[in-house]
This record gives sequence, structure tokens and C-alpha cells, in this order.
Amino acid sequence: MNWEQLLSLKRFGDTQKRPRIVQDETRLGFDVDFDRIIFSSAFRSLQDKTQVIPLSETDFVHTRLTHSLEVSVVGRTLGRRVGKVLLERHPNLAELGYTFNDFGAIVAAASVMHDIGNPPFGHSGEKAIGEYFKTGNGAKYKDDLTDKEYQDLIDFEGNANGFKILTESREGISGGLRLSYATLGAFLKYPKESLPKKPTNHIVDKKYGFFQSEKDAFLEVVEDLGMKKKSATKDISFYRHPLAYLVEAADDICYTIIDFEDGINLGLIEEDFALEYMIKLVKDTIDIKKYHSLKHKTDRISYLRALAIGVLINEAVEIFLANEQTILNGTFEKSLLDKCKYEAQINDIIKISVDKIYKSTEVIEKEIAGYRIIADLLDVFLTAINNKYFGKASNFDKLVLNLLPKEYQTETANLYSRVMQICSYVSRISDSYAIRTHKKLTGNII
Repeated sequence: MNWEQLLSLKRFGDTQKRPRIVQDETRLGFDVDFDRIIFSSAFRSLQDKTQVIPLSETDFVHTRLTHSLEVSVVGRTLGRRVGKVLLERHPNLAELGYTFNDFGAIVAAASVMHDIGNPPFGHSGEKAIGEYFKTGNGAKYKDDLTDKEYQDLIDFEGNANGFKILTESREGISGGLRLSYATLGAFLKYPKESLPKKPTNHIVDKKYGFFQSEKDAFLEVVEDLGMKKKSATKDISFYRHPLAYLVEAADDICYTIIDFEDGINLGLIEEDFALEYMIKLVKDTIDIKKYHSLKHKTDRISYLRALAIGVLINEAVEIFLANEQTILNGTFEKSLLDKCKYEAQINDIIKISVDKIYKSTEVIEKEIAGYRIIADLLDVFLTAINNKYFGKASNFDKLVLNLLPKEYQTETANLYSRVMQICSYVSRISDSYAIRTHKKLTGNII
């Protein structure tokens, strides 16, 4: 893979190239990507989607939206610092007009939208959709779908759903948000289809990155960027766009450190744990006198968090630059933080977060409720849309379909398309809206 091609400013529908040298420096194409994401309805819904604690009643716990904004800040720094060195290594990029800010803008835009496809109730929402089609009423659709279509459903993936949101054409709107291919490439952490499942231990095979419904859009993006094909078979699988490693690192840094911080502020993790485990990350940069001068727990934890993020940013940049060629060749098989010298400390922090936060009674109880809510919503809407297609819609079905926005009521003869329509709708609504809709459909609220 080569950087000039990987930094493509092309968008869906373009008939001519967009040379970097002629870009308006006051509104660069990669900056436009960030703006379009921020103004999208899918991004706004993240303000009421779970990051750590579903439907938390406190005002300082992170949502998907605040998490995404913080990841973009870290991603921008990672991109700029890597870009500064890459321009020195590849002077032809500077001659074409590229700057280190371009790298920062691409990574920031891909980072701010990295969770845009996540359904309500966090990762349990993904599992709830998958379980509905694997063991619930949705299992009846298996025989009428291809293996890959069915795998899309039973392993419903927020990353693939995100690519759908970003690229899906609607009547009058071609190419979704029409983002630059460079930004879309950096977004694609897992540039493969849902089957075969985890064929190797390479990081790109951990999950999948697009549904069958977006296969053509995916191929157009990766081929324009010159991303390297991974599989020699007919199965679609590519190595990552190099900047996807930085997007992943920004996310890993933020959720590792900031989820831990949330757990402490919520009282789920003792403050002593913060000092015990985070001191191992920041021992070379901490000012102990300053730490002990801070009177409030939140200030002390914020200080440790800032130092820890800085340390991990330095590590991620160093590892990326040291492995640039293997990353371009597709032979870098792990995430950046999996290669860093603080891997053991990071894993210790994550283990505590799993035990104390993600498995807390409050989280589990709300995730259980989320499973039921999502299964019921899928069942009601899928029954209604399929009954309508076969001319058997009841009065209840017709009323239910009126709850759907017009763009999700498109009639199609293809079962997979109808099912994906409903999955797409359910995945995009917020936690609170999902609960309210469920109450209306079950007669618990008028």
C-alpha cells in the first residue's frame, strides 16, 4: 500500500480526482468529513447510548457521544504526530500538498464516528440482535437467506452497521454522508465480510466490517485506496488502512483509562486501585507533590487520567512509526497497544473494569432489560413489514409501521433487505427511545 493512494479525497459520485494541492485550506475535505458526521442524526443519537453504565442517573458518566468526542481528540493527536514524521519520510506527500494536519483530520473524523453504528444498550445490544436471529423468533428466516446474509444477522456488528450508516444511499441522497475514502478507510477496523468467521489470528479477522448490503460500496472504497487484499479466495478480506490502527489505539486508550475513571467516580472501584494500577503507567511523569496537593478525588483521578493518556499516546506513536512498513504490507497482526511495553498494566486495568463495572449488578440488570426490549422491537416491526409485503397486514401491523420513519418503510421483495431495514432502524434509536417505544407497543404507556 502507498500513502498517496491511501490519502484519497475522493467521495462517492465523484467523476474527477480531488488533488490535495487544490484544496481550500480554510475548509479542507477531511475537515468536511468531521463536520458532516457531527451534524448527522446518527451521531446525535449517541448522546443517549450506553458507554459504561446504561441509563445512568448521574451527570458525569460517559455516553457514546462524549466517549466518541474524546476518542477523536486523542485520534487527532495521534494522526498529527505520526503525520509529521511520515512527511519527513515521504517528501513527495508534502510536494502534493499534504500536511501533518491532514493525518490528524482523517484520524479524528474516523475516530469521532467509530461507534456510530452501535445499537442501544452498548455491546449487549449487538448480542441481543444476534441472539434474536440465532435462537429467537428471527431464526425462522435462516433458510431464506444466504449463509453470509444470515451470518450478518446472528453476528450483528456495530462496525458493519456504522459503514452502512455512513455510505447507504437513500432516495435523493447518494452515497450516504459522502465522506472521503481516506476517512472511510481509516474507519474500517475489520475490512472483511462476516464469513469466514475469524479465519486467522490477525487483528483484521477479529470481527467484520460490512454487511452484504454494502458490499459494492466497500469494494469501491478499498480498491480506490489500494488496500491490500488478504484472501486469495472469493471471500472478501483486506488488510487495514494503516490509519485504522491509530483509530483503534485512540479508542483503546480512552475506554481503558476513562471507563476506569468512571468506575472510580461512581464508587464501583476504590480510589486506591487508581493509584496502585495507574501509577505503573505514569511513574515516569507523575509529580507526586502535585498529586497529593489535590484535595478532591475527582481532581486526583483526572490528573492520573491525563498523564496515562499522554503516556499511551507516546507509546502508540512510537510503535506505529517503528512498524510503518509492516503495517503497509499488512503483516502487523496485533493492535498497537498489544505491542506496547505497558500491555500487562493495561490488561490489569481492563480486568478490574470488567469485574467491578461491566459485571456490576446495575449494568447486568439493565442489559437484561435491553435484551428483551430489542427482541420485542425486532419481532413487532419485522412481523408488520413482512405481513405488509405479503398483503396480510393487520390493523395493528399498519399502526406499527406508522411509527417507522418514511425511509424505513421502503417496499422491497428481498427478504434480507427488509430485515436489514428493521435492524438498521432499531440499531439507530437511542436507549431511552427504545424503552419508550417498547412501552407503547406493549401497552404500558399511552
